[in-house]
Amino acid sequence: MAAAPAAAGSGASRGRRAAATVAAWGGWGGRPRPANILLQLRQGQLTGRGLVRAVQFTETFLTERDKPSKWSGIPQLLLKLYATSHLHSDFVECQNILKEISPLLSMEAMAFVTEERKLTQETTYPNTYIFDLFGGVDLLVEILMRPTVSLRGQKLKISDEMSKDCLSILYNTCVCTEGVTKRLAEKNDFVIFLFTLMTSKKTFLQTATLIEDILGVKKEMIRLDEVPNLSSLVSNFDQQQLANFCRILAVTISEMDTGNDDKHTLLAKNAQQKKSLSLGPSAAEINQAALLSIPGFVERLCKLATRKVSESTGTASFLQELEEWYTWLDNALVLDALMRVANEESEHSQASIVFSPPGASEENGLPHTSARTQLPQSMKIMHEIMYKLEVLYVLCVLLMGRQRNQVHRMIAEFKLIPGLNNLFDKLIWRKHSASALVLHGHNQNCDCSPDITLKIQFLRLLQSFSDHHENKYLLLNNQELNELSAISLKANIPEVEAVLNTDRSLVCDGKRGLLTRLLQVMKKEPAESSFRFWQARAVESFLRGTTSYADQMFLLKRGLLEHILYCIVDSECKSRDVLQSYFDLLGELMKFNVDAFKRFNKYINTDAKFQVFLKQINSSLVDSNMLVRCVTLSLDRFENQVDMKVAEVLSECRLLAYISQVPTQMSFLFRLINIIHVQTLTQENVSCLNTSLVILMLARRKERLPLYLRLLQRMEHNKKYPGFLLNNFHNLLRFWQQHYLHKDKDSTCLENSSCISFSYWKETVSILLNPDRQSPSALVSYMEEPYMDIDRDFTEE
Repeated sequence: MAAAPAAAGSGASRGRRAAATVAAWGGWGGRPRPANILLQLRQGQLTGRGLVRAVQFTETFLTERDKPSKWSGIPQLLLKLYATSHLHSDFVECQNILKEISPLLSMEAMAFVTEERKLTQETTYPNTYIFDLFGGVDLLVEILMRPTVSLRGQKLKISDEMSKDCLSILYNTCVCTEGVTKRLAEKNDFVIFLFTLMTSKKTFLQTATLIEDILGVKKEMIRLDEVPNLSSLVSNFDQQQLANFCRILAVTISEMDTGNDDKHTLLAKNAQQKKSLSLGPSAAEINQAALLSIPGFVERLCKLATRKVSESTGTASFLQELEEWYTWLDNALVLDALMRVANEESEHSQASIVFSPPGASEENGLPHTSARTQLPQSMKIMHEIMYKLEVLYVLCVLLMGRQRNQVHRMIAEFKLIPGLNNLFDKLIWRKHSASALVLHGHNQNCDCSPDITLKIQFLRLLQSFSDHHENKYLLLNNQELNELSAISLKANIPEVEAVLNTDRSLVCDGKRGLLTRLLQVMKKEPAESSFRFWQARAVESFLRGTTSYADQMFLLKRGLLEHILYCIVDSECKSRDVLQSYFDLLGELMKFNVDAFKRFNKYINTDAKFQVFLKQINSSLVDSNMLVRCVTLSLDRFENQVDMKVAEVLSECRLLAYISQVPTQMSFLFRLINIIHVQTLTQENVSCLNTSLVILMLARRKERLPLYLRLLQRMEHNKKYPGFLLNNFHNLLRFWQQHYLHKDKDSTCLENSSCISFSYWKETVSILLNPDRQSPSALVSYMEEPYMDIDRDFTEE
């Protein structure tokens, strides 16, 4: 075959190609050096100059070098592909060549993602590497984007089948060859163009999977408002396509994580927020707004999330999707697991799918199906679980975004919560079967299992839904809402306004609401379960905000306090994350509630148990300080109440007696200030600073603030590092002013959770930071001048 016509258009181009070939051969008369050729191609790929494509070589040269170099004929095929893919081509021959290239790469990619990976890595020049090195990736990008080119005023078209082949080859190359995905991610016009290929069902899954991989490595987040006709594109997706599209959305609506722990400090976050204010909304926020502007988008997500297994798409369309999975490597492990499930169940069923293993003799190695094929129930369930994972994640992110109230309103209107309640037993928290799907190298209890991930995503959604929002009462059913009203009536306190305002047509139905179901599984959870953390966080979010006696009693009556104490004391939980979530929950459950302290004292009824409890508290104040804060606030309130019931609890409760001692409070105060510094403050440990402030605010109320500061000074000297603690506290308070005086939400949370007005918080901090050394309530009055270091700019340390 002659050289490619497009490359032979002039003598100059032929001369350049000959010169490149001579250079590759090491000069006229030199011996061929394939390694040198590949090196120069790689250099050309990086620089964009020199050898970059197969078309720069003669067909004779490529043929001669193919066998000894083990190139599998790929460079010659690329030469032909270049010649048959020009603008005036009918693309028929082009598609035939793609059919030849595809199996050379797909088998290698399949081996790469299975146990045969080691064998592939031992090959000197894998097919995918050669394909990319000789310009195959760039050529396929050009072919795919031909429809964007106008020829004599008309847009060019290529078939869906040809697009599908191009996408498959590109993805296989991304799988096996390092750097290809990043190079594609840099082609922003190509990434945007890929979205348009999702309009066809034939190319949807391939396109979506490639886009997901590309966006996963893209340095800058793509903006969905740049996608042509986004609203029409998404509106025309069927439910399965929309669920798969959520995999892409997960990348486009979540704020990009730098992966650097320093970026998670409050100093860095504040700096980033200041920068963001000048730059406007982030790409993630713009993308969230773009999605929410699509008519019916959230409603469709809610329907997907709450769809029962029996309502999911029938056998035939799922088989078609399995076929796509089989040919699409991103889901190879999933399909392999599904096939194993099916084979196991087929032994016990006369009407099951019979799958042929990979490498079967049939043309595409696809599943055989009988005329009366039935999909095994476990596969239907797993199919639904994998969809719901993505949908719940997107809903969760939207719930935490700028349009939170809008999303909350829509989620309530479209009955997401009652729908999830109906799925709780049969799908979300279903019992594991012997053949439950697990991925290679994992087990049923692994966090990577789809079953496990669905549960965690469900709990995260509940946490986001309940957190500081009156819609949290939708987690109850009508009977449970009536119970809340009865609790308020019996205690002779006003009924919670949010309960009165709850639309009863939108709450859970059935015998139990979602919150009650969650409590039931929470109490049955094994001690080592990874769910404990997320369950406690979800329940705690229901209690957050202004303290509600009725909410607390609702949970206390269901044995929640005893369960928490059992986990902390009797099981002697070792997980720091679980302990922190349980301490936080316990604090919210007991705060200002005399009945809760009575229950606590009844359970912790021996000194031995109480010492175990204190040991858990003192083992990490970062984890337990919220409980310390809640008990301290409760003690202060109880001491100012004249009530026989309260007096009885004050005299009997070990925990209240322990916290009431000044040495105990000073010990907590000293350690809370000592374990945090401005440069290491995060959203997780800033609570230590606020707890230390609560102790000092309550001391100020009792006109004992100077006493506490003198005791801090004495403890500082006793520890043999004078000045360190008070200087550190001074810096922390300066940061507190910068952080909280410009953030309405945080200040509101502090006020609601402590029942101390935010103005009192601000006044106390100002008094402590007073520069007058004569003031008995100013920190500087207790610092010796040689050790004073209070003017440092901590933002630059």
